[in-house]
Amino acid sequence: MVMFEQMRANLGKLLKGIDRYNPGNLATLECYVETQAKENAYDLEANLAVLKLYNFNPAFFQITVTVQILLKALTNLPHTDFTLCKCMIDQAHQEEWPIQQILYLGDLLETLCPASWPPPSNYRCLIKMC
Repeated sequence: MVMFEQMRANLGKLLKGIDRYNPGNLATLECYVETQAKENAYDLEANLAVLKLYNFNPAFFQITVTVQILLKALTNLPHTDFTLCKCMIDQAHQEEWPIQQILYLGDLLETLCPASWPPPSNYRCLIKMC
């Protein structure tokens, strides 16, 4: 958790200024997403900045980073983080596996109807990606 807090402090200034949309900072932000996954931490503002940079620079899109962002947002239900993240991903990428599967899982969780949920074994591959 120490590394996360250090990175969060360093990125705080970056996320408040114009550098938030500088594609040169994308690698740092992607590393921060990895750190969040490893240290069980969460920073919605930074994650949304990554997704916005992917919108502005589609050539830099990383499916594994996007998957981690979506899964972290799912852990924050019932807050609207997952919906915010989902809206930041273009339609073409939403149709790609495993993003499509995560969006479906999010829909199931938001409906709160456990009887209609598929078995957890269907999602083991997503867990391995984190």
